[in-house]
Amino acid sequence: MSKSIIVTLPHALSAEEAKKRIAERIDVLRTAYIDKLAYSEAVWTENRADLRVVAFGQTATAQVHVLQEIIRLEVQLPWILATLSGKIQNVLTQNAQESLQIGYSPKKG
Repeated sequence: MSKSIIVTLPHALSAEEAKKRIAERIDVLRTAYIDKLAYSEAVWTENRADLRVVAFGQTATAQVHVLQEIIRLEVQLPWILATLSGKIQNVLTQNAQESLQIGYSPKKG
């Protein structure tokens, strides 16, 4: 059975700045980690990103909605990754929170 993760985080940035930071973090994570083991794609339409990661015959998808005061992440995990949902949620939350901090400067992969 698949598993959904939903993370909602407040921020004090403009929607444009929040989107820029989240997009940068997604690119760093894709380059540094995901694309070394899997295929991934990220497509932005206005303030929404549709993400897809395929590894070992399994596909995970996600949507990132950048709103004026919040970021909403919704991830759909295949059943085989459902047992890791808590750890995955923690990593997503930590990465998003770091990206949205005032004074944040992106880490290079």
